[in-house]
Order: sequence, then structure tokens, then C-alpha cells
Amino acid sequence: MRQQQSIHASFEKQFNQDKHGYQIRLAASIDVVRLLVKQGLAFRGHDESKLSLNRGNFLEILSFYAQKCDEVHKFVLENAPQNDQMTCPKIQKDFVIAFKIETIKGIIKELNGDYFSLLVDESFDVSRKEQMAVVLRYVDRRGFVMERLLDIVHVKNTSALSLKEAIVNLLSQHSLSLSYVRGQCYEGASNMQGDINSLKMLIKKESRSDYSIHCFAHQLQLTLVGVSKRCLQVGELVHLVSNIFNVLAASYKRMDDYRESQKKKIKKLLIWFGTIMDILDNIVETAHSVDERSRTTRYIRIAQTYEEQDIANAMLLVKVAKRRLQELRENERWDLFVVEVSTFCIKYNIVVPSFDEPYVNSGRSRRKSADYTVFHHYRVEVFCKIIDWQLQELNDRFDEVTTELLYGVACLNPVDSFSSFDIQKIMRMAELYLDDFDELSMCALENQLANYIIDVCDIDKRFSDLHGLCDLSKRLVQTKKHSCYPLVFRLVKFALLLPVATASVERAFSGMKFIKNELRSRMNDDFLSGCMVPFMEKDVFKDVSTDDIILSFQAMKPRRIVLFNVAAAGCLPELESGASSFVCRHSGVVTVCWSLELMQEMTELRVHR
Repeated sequence: MRQQQSIHASFEKQFNQDKHGYQIRLAASIDVVRLLVKQGLAFRGHDESKLSLNRGNFLEILSFYAQKCDEVHKFVLENAPQNDQMTCPKIQKDFVIAFKIETIKGIIKELNGDYFSLLVDESFDVSRKEQMAVVLRYVDRRGFVMERLLDIVHVKNTSALSLKEAIVNLLSQHSLSLSYVRGQCYEGASNMQGDINSLKMLIKKESRSDYSIHCFAHQLQLTLVGVSKRCLQVGELVHLVSNIFNVLAASYKRMDDYRESQKKKIKKLLIWFGTIMDILDNIVETAHSVDERSRTTRYIRIAQTYEEQDIANAMLLVKVAKRRLQELRENERWDLFVVEVSTFCIKYNIVVPSFDEPYVNSGRSRRKSADYTVFHHYRVEVFCKIIDWQLQELNDRFDEVTTELLYGVACLNPVDSFSSFDIQKIMRMAELYLDDFDELSMCALENQLANYIIDVCDIDKRFSDLHGLCDLSKRLVQTKKHSCYPLVFRLVKFALLLPVATASVERAFSGMKFIKNELRSRMNDDFLSGCMVPFMEKDVFKDVSTDDIILSFQAMKPRRIVLFNVAAAGCLPELESGASSFVCRHSGVVTVCWSLELMQEMTELRVHR
């Protein structure tokens, strides 16, 4: 240090140099961890010593990064201070936690303090820990329905009270409350879906306007399970198919043969699909009327896109299924079914029974003939009986939501130019949300509905091509009519908040199996949760800036060098006066010093090597 240079200027220059190197090391490590978290890859290797040929994903990628970027190479790994490498496992885990914090911030910002639904389920991880995934369903500012993984929590007790306590604690961490819950969706476990002291009932006590839905996909599965248990022939068929697949899976060669056979069939189907789409495109180009062209264009759009079902469409599909099952009982449908089955049997050399012969019950000891024919057995005792049982199961299981609520949702549906719109039924739906519509709101809602239906049905042609509640919500926001009819838009949101399936939760468990596998079975709960949220919500995570991550990282605890004023950002209180903090790169040489009192003392002295 030059004798004529002030001690303050010398420290400032040295500090800026170290700060620049620290910032580059920090950003490089964050980039590498971001890549690993996004891809769900492991961080550490079995041997991370300098002589190892495989030091683990983190160190290997960071080394590759340094080799390709000279500016990074100057400040990382062997060129970094020994006590400031920014590569230790604790630092990596802090980065992961910062990723999770910023991703959840993005989700909460997207939620914007609005109403939401809860989708909750539990599953074991590879280390046999019970993990509870909590997904929020909400309508964002653009009118889009979103389902986001809020967190995955290790629960030691699966009682309804313990699960509720875990959910309340999780929501409170992000300033969310059960009073804003307007829907729940679970599978059929008694601790979740039971009618007495279940999680559903405990949460409903906190919000009277909260309606619970049993996952539709799970209910459909249970209807098949219920029928298979009641009908011997169906149970035997399910058991047979299961055993066949077990035999196939027992041999890799058999599975390869099975996959090759399926691949050929799928290719054939794809060829047919392409041909059909070509024909539809040709119809659009050569159509003689606008109506025919628009219809064909709609068919193409439906065939090429996948849209999540809302509650109205889901219930409509259930009704369609019931209607088709009822039609199958008719003689004409039965005759067509027999022809299809006979064709299948002939193709695969299966003996077709003679329907006019007396039926012989193979389960009887003396194989005595029954007093009815083979036709009667398959037509009445099997076919019609199974259909009746299936209809009964559907009627019994799809009754969670009240009739008034379903009618109201159906009346809000904009399909066929709002043909189902009915103000009185929608008003009865609004009455079910006791916490959201008081007497004055109900009067205002009725007036808004009267104006709304004239506006969107007769005046504004931008609402003429909608295909569901999701489209309606987006269009209301795009045209800013959600501000003109706020109470109507609130009802539309409530209808969309009623979840149909827990598919998002199941996807979270699939991601958990990918991240915490047999090679990473010792991951602690915080690290698992930190990896899970950014991995599952990649579209939110990709918008998180490196500066935000650094801010969260430095706010966790005091760091050697402060790049941002975290206290000013509201993340951490400032360091207490008199707390010294410095880095010694070489023995006896102070290179970084930012304690105010220590700085004042040092300016009064001359510091030499």
C-alpha cells in the first residue's frame, strides 16, 4: 500500500475487487445449481477430491463452466480463496432453499390475495416417510386457472387433526388463511373425505363457503372396483388381465415383444390421424358455407389441443356416460355388441358359444344345466346386471356437490351462446356462498346478471365462440368486463375453483420419486422440499432473477460480503453496531473490512504487510 494513499481508499479498492470476484463466484454457483434443480439431478459425487475423475454434477459442471468462460475461471475453484469457494454442500443447500423461497413468492404474487382451492394427498417417499403434497388451485389476474404446488411436507401423523395443523402452518408461512378456501379435492381415504371429523369437515368449519369434491378420476376408478367386487365374471376378468401383465413383466424379452407390437399399432393409428386431419383441412379450404368451415375448424382445434375439464363439463361427461350405459341395455345396442364380440372371437380363434343352448354353470359340482339359456345368462345375468350396477355406482358416488350448486355452474357455462343461462338458478348458487354474498350483494348480483347476459349474448360478439368456463374467465379479463360485473366474475371464479381431479398432486408425487430416488434416499425434508417446488413449477422458477436469489441467499444469515442491503429490502435487520466482520486471505493481511467502528479505528493507523 502506498504511504500517501489513505487507509479508507485502500480498503475501498481492495473491497471492490473482492466483491467483484465474490459476485462472479456466487452467480456461477447459482447458475449451476439452477440447472441441476431444473433437471432434478443429483448434486454431489461419491468422491469429490481433486484427484477424482468424477467429482459429482455440481463440481464437474462448474469446472466445465469455468473452462468455457475466462471471466468465471479467474474467480472460481482453484482461483478462489480457500475460505470463500462457494461450493460446499451447505452453500448448495442454501441456494436450493432460496430457489424455493423465490418460486413460492412468484406463486403467491400470482395468487394476488384471491380465493383458492386446496388439493391435498399423501404418499410414501423412497425412505418410507409420509409426505403430504399441497397444491393451490386459483384464477390468476389474466383469468387463467392455475394449479401450483405450494409445498411438500413430511407428516409424522396422518390423522385429520394433524394434517389440518400442518396445512394451517404452511398457509400461515405465506400469509394465507383457510377463510379464503373455496374448494377442496381429495381421494377417498376416510381421514380426508369422511363425513365425521375428517380433514374435509375440519377445514369446512373454518369456511362455510368451502365445498369438497372427491377426485372424479378416483371415483370413476372406484365405480369399476365396486362392480368388479359384485360381479364374479368381471372380477375374474380383471384378475386374469392383471395376471397376464404380471407374466409379461416377468421377462424383459416378453416386454420388448409387447412394446414392438404396440409401437406398430400406434404408428398405424397416427397415420390414420394424419389422414383425418388432412381431410379436415381440405374441408376448411373448400367449404361452401361459413357454418361448415367454422364447425370443421373447431373440430381441428379440439383434436389438436388438450384442455382440463372444469366442474360443469365433468358433470356433463358423467351424465353422458350414464346416458350411453342406459342405451346399451336396448336390444339394438345388444345386437351390435354381440356382432363385435363374435368378430373379435373369430379373429383370435376363440370359441363362440351357441346362445340357444341351456347355460351350464361351471362352478356346480355336477355341472347341471341351469333353467335358462346361454343368451339369457349373458344378456340378463351379466350384461344388463353389470350396466345396472355401474349406473348405481355412478349415482351413489357423484353426489358430493349440491344440486343447486351444479345447476348454477351449468347455467354459467357459455357453451352454445349461453343457452343454459338462468338467473334464478345462478342466484340460488350464490346463496350457498354465505361468506361472500350478503343481502346487498345479492341485489346487486341480480342486477349485474341481467345486464351481463344482454351484453355478452346479444351485444358483444367477442363472447360468441366460447367453449367452457375457462374460456369465459379469460375473455372477461381480456375485455375488462370482469370489472364491469365483479360479482358475476366472482361466481365464475368460484365455479372454476371447484377442482375435478387431483392430477396435479399425483404429478408432484411422480416428481418426488424422480428427485428422491434410491441413490438419493438420505435427502432431508428441507432439501427435498427445496428441490421439489422449483422442479415442479418450472414456468414460475424460470422467471426468478439471479439478483432475487442472491438477496434471499444473503438474507438467510450474515455472509462474508454483502452485495445488497438486505435490511433495506426488508429481509434482515442490519448488523449490530460494533460487530466486526472481515476476511483474511493471507496470514496477517486484512483484505476486507466493513464493520463501521473497526473501519474508524483502522483509519487512525498505518497498516503494513
